[in-house]
Parts: sequence; C-alpha cells; structure tokens
Amino acid sequence: MHYFKLSSRLALAAIIGTALSAAASLSHADPVLAEEPHSADASQWGLGIGLGSESRPYRGVSNHVSVLPLVLYENRWIHFFGNTLDFKLGTVDQFSFTLRAKYALNDGYKSSDSDALHGMDERKGSAWGGVAGTWDNPHAKLSLEWLTAGSTKGNTVKLGVEHSFAMAGFQLTPHLSTTWMDSKYVNYYYGVKANEVTADRAAYTGKSTTNIEFGVRADYPLTRNQMIILDVGDLQRGTGIKDSPLVDKSSAATVRVGYLYKF
Repeated sequence: MHYFKLSSRLALAAIIGTALSAAASLSHADPVLAEEPHSADASQWGLGIGLGSESRPYRGVSNHVSVLPLVLYENRWIHFFGNTLDFKLGTVDQFSFTLRAKYALNDGYKSSDSDALHGMDERKGSAWGGVAGTWDNPHAKLSLEWLTAGSTKGNTVKLGVEHSFAMAGFQLTPHLSTTWMDSKYVNYYYGVKANEVTADRAAYTGKSTTNIEFGVRADYPLTRNQMIILDVGDLQRGTGIKDSPLVDKSSAATVRVGYLYKF
C-alpha cells in the first residue's frame, strides 16, 4: 500500500479560498489518503466540501463563514484543487517545481461592505501566476512560491515550512509561513487615493510588508478514500497593512474544516 499527498499549499489555499469565497485563500491542508498503486499517467479525481472562517482586516467588515464545494483533479502534468492550478515541471531528488495559476478569492472589497469603506473604489480579487517549488526532506517540507498579478501589478513571495507526524490515528502538521507583499500589492488593497480621502480617512500609500501565519492541521482518515481536515491558526499582518486607515485588525484567528472523497 502506498499514499498520495495533496499539495500542502494547494489544499489549505483551497479550503481558505473556497470556503471563504462567497464572503471571499490555505497555507493549507495536506491530507493523506490510502490508494491502490496506479500508473504515472493515471488521473485522480476528488470531491468534497470546505468550510472556513477568517477575520478580514478592514474596518467594520465582520467575519464571514461560507460553505462551498471542493474539486480535485490530478494527472501526470497538472494538479488542480480549489482555486489553484499547477503545471508540473518535474522532480529532481527531493525537489519539485511547478508553474502556478491562482485566483485570490478573498482579496479586495466593495464600498458597500462597511460604512468605513464608503466612497472607496472597489478593489477586486486578482488572478495570479508564477512559479513554486518544494523540498520534501526527512525533517520537514519547505515550500517557496512567487506570484504576480496583472490587476494589482504586484508581487508576493511566500516561504513555508511544515512537519507531519502521526498521533492517535491523526496526522498532525504544525506549519509556519511568511508572505512578503510588495508596495504595489499593499497599495492596491490597503492604500487610500486622493479622491478617496475624507475627514475621517487620510491618504495612504502602501509599502511592502510581511505577514506571518502559524497553526496546526489535523488530518483524519474516515476510510481509505475519505478524509476530514481541520486547521486552526493565527495570521499576524505586517506593518504596511496595519498602518492603513482602512484596517483595524492586526491579526486574524483562522479555522478551516474540509471533507474530501477521492475516487
């Protein structure tokens, strides 16, 4: 018997992004399901459901919980899960590389989202593209991702590390990640333009910053093809975001739950 792993970053991004997309991210569940051996060219399908809650940073915008379906498809060349599509470039020893396309479902806002945002131009979610790599060694899994977006003209770089171990039928995975966002990204989502200034809202030009997220994920196999995923964590937002007059939350507790059935 052998095991397959859903990409750590994709699964959490899927749970964040899909579960919050109606209101509107996952660093990221990495469930492990047992399966029969299959050829390298065989495709794999999975369906499930995700639920998530995460505090948004903007003034007057409350937490929002949503439930949406999760879809997995993987073959030799591509991996699709939630809001992320990877084109596999290859694997060398413990290193693997992909081209990545992603839609940021939880980014942005409308002026109608809260009184504090009244008069602000809409900030839309972005389609992102870039490259990603992982180093899966005996001690930990390290991941690095660079993405750029056309609408914001911004860039992000994310570095993550996690380590999994078994305990009482669960697979537990502590994880830590840092995400650097350049000034264009921060200015688009958290800046205040001259035409948006009011007596209660000063002009603000965003500057590059770094978010830090840490948490613990628990994966529990119900059967050889079914998995329950629970991830709890905390996001600490960088100074470039916290200094914005649009923001009143410097951190966010996160809870993500998912169910996946692999065919």
